[in-house]
Amino acid sequence: MINVKYYLDKADKSKRCPIHLVIRQKDVQIKVSTGEKVFKKDWDNSNQLVLDSEYNYKSINKFLCFLKQEVEKFFETAPHSQLTEKNVKEHILAFVATRNANADVKIVCEPENEYNKKNKITFVDLFAGAGGFSEGFLQAEQGNSIYEFLLGSDINENCELTHLARYNYQLGLPAEFHRQDITENDFLENLLKKLKGQHVDVVCGGPPCQSFSLAGKRKKFDKKDDLFAHYLKVIRALRPKYFVMENVKGILTKEGGKIREMILQEIKSIIDLKEFHQLVFFVEQLRRVEKDNSIILDCYNLRLQFETSTDKNLEKLRETYIQNIENKFRILTPKIADYKTSKTNIDISTIRHGFNLLKRSNELAYIRKKVIAEKAHSDLDNDYFAEKFDEFLTSIDSSSIIERVNQSFKNLKPSESYKKEISEIISALEIYDSSFEECIQGLKPFVEVAKMEKEFNEILSHIRLYNIDQPFVALASNYGVPQNRERVLFIGCRKDQKMIKDIPPTVSNKEKVTVFEALYDLDFVGNDDEKFNYENIDLKAKYNGSTKTMEALIKKRNVDGKPDEDKGLTYAEWSKKGRLNGRFSNAKNPFYVRNFEELENTLTHIVAPLHNHKTSKQNEDVVKRLDVIRTTGDYDLAKIELKRIGLDSEKRNYNVLKPDSQSPTVMTIADDYIHFSNPRALTVREMARLQSFDDSFVFQGKRSTGGNKRKFEVPQFTLVGNAVPPLMARAVALEILKNIK
Repeated sequence: MINVKYYLDKADKSKRCPIHLVIRQKDVQIKVSTGEKVFKKDWDNSNQLVLDSEYNYKSINKFLCFLKQEVEKFFETAPHSQLTEKNVKEHILAFVATRNANADVKIVCEPENEYNKKNKITFVDLFAGAGGFSEGFLQAEQGNSIYEFLLGSDINENCELTHLARYNYQLGLPAEFHRQDITENDFLENLLKKLKGQHVDVVCGGPPCQSFSLAGKRKKFDKKDDLFAHYLKVIRALRPKYFVMENVKGILTKEGGKIREMILQEIKSIIDLKEFHQLVFFVEQLRRVEKDNSIILDCYNLRLQFETSTDKNLEKLRETYIQNIENKFRILTPKIADYKTSKTNIDISTIRHGFNLLKRSNELAYIRKKVIAEKAHSDLDNDYFAEKFDEFLTSIDSSSIIERVNQSFKNLKPSESYKKEISEIISALEIYDSSFEECIQGLKPFVEVAKMEKEFNEILSHIRLYNIDQPFVALASNYGVPQNRERVLFIGCRKDQKMIKDIPPTVSNKEKVTVFEALYDLDFVGNDDEKFNYENIDLKAKYNGSTKTMEALIKKRNVDGKPDEDKGLTYAEWSKKGRLNGRFSNAKNPFYVRNFEELENTLTHIVAPLHNHKTSKQNEDVVKRLDVIRTTGDYDLAKIELKRIGLDSEKRNYNVLKPDSQSPTVMTIADDYIHFSNPRALTVREMARLQSFDDSFVFQGKRSTGGNKRKFEVPQFTLVGNAVPPLMARAVALEILKNIK
């Protein structure tokens, strides 16, 4: 039984008394200074707390409570042989030292060192989440070039909290964070204000595209539908030399690969405004040659001008375009219907009203956004409401309006003499709804007839701002990440830059980092437990009989995972040391805060060597169930035994980690995974190790959430699971550094 208390030592010259911690156990007494001082009048000895008459009483009391808990936990869990006066003092002073080192945390610029003299390539991280891309880019260094982080952006406040804690407070970077929905009208304007005119070389981010479907054939409407288009809107405005877009593997085969092609078309549709006049002039020339198709070519010319217009001018251009078509229909109407029919016929009314709807594209876009937001807010999915909402959203889509107008023309059954005029109206409407790339494809037959292909292709090479090869699948374990996570990468290369077609692996299949390498040194935490400091792992005691096999899995490596027995470190050592190459020599010690208020008051930071290493509280039945699955090695194989002993579960999936291979894709729910040596789920820190985050990267705010809150909250487990693995991002960043001009 130990007794842990605080007492005041003799006052110093300023009459403030140092607060000391004293530990008594039988005849042993250990005293350690906490580094905190108070006036005697501000100390409540009976309650062992600082009174509220002291300005910093909250932060000091928080630290004293934390320190006492850690000391008591150390005596409860540490082997008796480790409970020497020296070890106990070292354990306590580690917390005191890290807290004192962070006492002067400020948002400051990088320290003056050799890195300030290097060539800096600027980057922006959109849909930043925890900051996997940001972390990997800051690790990258090639020759005399490194990256400068200008801004991160995401919609969620815990993403911002984690960003500010890591990059501003801990690393001392002046990087901005822009928290706003990218679909809001003033997002781009506010983003540009935060960038303050700074040039952006690279943009990275992962706008969700998995809900995408082809125009007019949407299967699901949610708030993610427009994110890809808005991501490209930012690219158009910033004109970076490279941009990287990350997505799920399924995007390649969705709708038979048509979504992939649509994404590539949209990227190729980003134009160089400075050169665009060449295409407009060319279409005018083509019109003079192709006099029989002048109306259609006029439509292409007007539609192409959409690409160069601001939002306000675009609205006027769209209205002018539709008005021109409507005028042709007004002239045509008396020819295909008498007066009475023209006023009462439902098909003619449909055509007229279709023009009205198309002229109000901005208003319909606003309605669409609001309806999708309401659908999400009310959780309309897999019910009778969702279908009706989707039908309405489909009906106000421009492609659906044009399709309805086309059908109404067919219903009118006009005579042959007017079919050419009707065909021109329908073609004009289809051109109105075409993407830039579809316009280019539509012009090609006219170009071929006029035999102007060479001139046309030359102009296209000038006006396309970005070149892109086919997207490719990047496997995280190929880049030193102990996880078989597959992600699709689209890399857009500005026309003045070298094309990047893939990211070469840094390790071979035989050299890949294993789960054991990543996690073995963190295996000192129990059920319903939390650790703030590292502990030694005795592999001989833990793996009696298989020690040599397990030790053989631990290899010395370079930062990118390549084995290097001479100069390398183990994966665990890299995680503890950090992979930022000493660039941030003034970086503060890792700390945790619950919210923005605690972040701003640096004295309330929980500063410790280790964070995010907390296990869930699991009852006896859950522990037994996990042990059966872990011992069996496979959930499906374990189900028979679980049913026999009455411990079967409705849970669909458990993944038992294999120590000698890589983990499956790390998701956002921790209890989907079972530790290889203990019947428990993973901690946030262990999941972060599998993602290749440094231990000094602390995930802030709430640890987890559940139910409907998962739709709008991004706790620590979600931050980790949704992140791009930093080592994979580092490989991407390095390849860009090798090629960027």
